[in-house]
Amino acid sequence: MSLRVTDLTCARGGVSVLSDMSFDVPAGAALILRGPNGVGKTTLLRTLAGLQPALSGRVEMAKESSAYASHADGVKQALTVTENLRFWAEIYGHDVPDAIYQTFDLDDLRQRLAGTLSAGQKRRLGLARLALIKRRVLFLDEPTVSLDAFSVKLFAQWMQGHLTGGGSAVIATHIDLGLDAPELDLTPYIATQDETGGSDEAFL
Repeated sequence: MSLRVTDLTCARGGVSVLSDMSFDVPAGAALILRGPNGVGKTTLLRTLAGLQPALSGRVEMAKESSAYASHADGVKQALTVTENLRFWAEIYGHDVPDAIYQTFDLDDLRQRLAGTLSAGQKRRLGLARLALIKRRVLFLDEPTVSLDAFSVKLFAQWMQGHLTGGGSAVIATHIDLGLDAPELDLTPYIATQDETGGSDEAFL
């Protein structure tokens, strides 16, 4: 068991967003989150990752086994591509394998400052950073934002390798990554609004 979610109700700003959710994501598997904008995909991912508390329910996984990646790329603008990767590798006590540059099409960008990269190049660098930390359970919020079709294929290939190696992932995305993974539509789990009709849509 990589991830088990039981009777989870999550909120943003004290307002219930999704309620009574239960699902398992075993080792070697991914779960694709679907639903319209504002349904609560980001809130769910942040709750699963422990970045905000659940209102009720349980999220079970091995301690320090997970990583969360949001729309932000998490790169340091004043460092080169190589320096960014070395920075994160050293924090987690890893080396930077040379193959990671080919995996994310960064080979020709090694000495480029991150601040000079295009949006798609920064996203590839951010995903490479995520690969470096070697966490088994990944929570990914629209990981292919800014990527062209070729780069989406590179990401999907890397993700398939992560799953084949026994990792798991929960991914919010509107595109087809070509993964053999079940989809979970969050629409049926939308929490009933309070009497005033309040919500916190800006942060869903």
